[in-house]
Amino acid sequence: MENPATSKGNGAGSTSADLKKFYTDMLLIRRFEEKAGQLYGMGLIGGFCHLYIGQEAVVIGMQMAIEAGDQVITGYRDHGHMLACGMVPKGVMAELTGRRGGYSRGKGGSMHMFSIEKNFYGGHGIVGAQCSLGTGIAFANRYRKNGRVCLTYFGDGAANQGQVYESFNMAELWKLPVVYVIENNKYAMGTSVERSSAQPDFSKRGISFNIPGEQVDGMDVRAVKAAGERAVAFARGFDRTHVHPVDRFARNVERRPALGEIRLRGGAAHRRSHGVAVVLDDVDDGELPKLRHVEALVHLSLVRRAVAEISQAH
Repeated sequence: MENPATSKGNGAGSTSADLKKFYTDMLLIRRFEEKAGQLYGMGLIGGFCHLYIGQEAVVIGMQMAIEAGDQVITGYRDHGHMLACGMVPKGVMAELTGRRGGYSRGKGGSMHMFSIEKNFYGGHGIVGAQCSLGTGIAFANRYRKNGRVCLTYFGDGAANQGQVYESFNMAELWKLPVVYVIENNKYAMGTSVERSSAQPDFSKRGISFNIPGEQVDGMDVRAVKAAGERAVAFARGFDRTHVHPVDRFARNVERRPALGEIRLRGGAAHRRSHGVAVVLDDVDDGELPKLRHVEALVHLSLVRRAVAEISQAH
């Protein structure tokens, strides 16, 4: 069964269809994570459950920048990446609740799900472990000369791990096709990046290894997609690596994203316990409302219907 939120290929521009796709995909992740948080609070999900609320634009934008066959690997805040890769929500939720219908037969839980079919290599509970593993996947790509690129996600907390820089060094030495996506939420698991990182500009972390970097606004899905396309093209075309940090908060951030607050550019705070903020500028065909932010209060199964209702209401 295919996940309706699957994004494939590069996609062309920010057309009305693209914006609908962005919105639908992000809203699916948001609703899924809200339900997962609810079930965790009820004691129906065991172990750890790290939610991806507030970060949806990062993985959806990057997923639109890769091609079929490219790989994805990430850390323990991984539910959004699974859904973006096309893994079925029912299978992910079954794994979270320990059922045999889950992607790891109910034995892996939140942090350990995989899908070879969707080229998703986990979900890893050890901080920074996915960086060396993603570098290994890129090495396999180069060895096989298959033209594939590996997106390796990790956060600002993992960015200070030693294995990250060992991976950077090997990736540059061997010219591996990997894009390191640093999802900077400014607080990792609870410690401000200013208190934990001597160099808080993560786009500069690859300089000593001759790895180029670019900093992107992780609240703007179109900006993430555009920067992702540049990074992927660089890694694929030159068999080189790229550091691609994305800020999940804009400047002047004081809270963690899991608390449900998204700070958009310009410092305007919007409480979002329900809903996803989506930029809808440049829509002029009447198919979508000419609003800067749109939100819908819907159940996971009503995502598509919600988009249609919002379009008709305006």
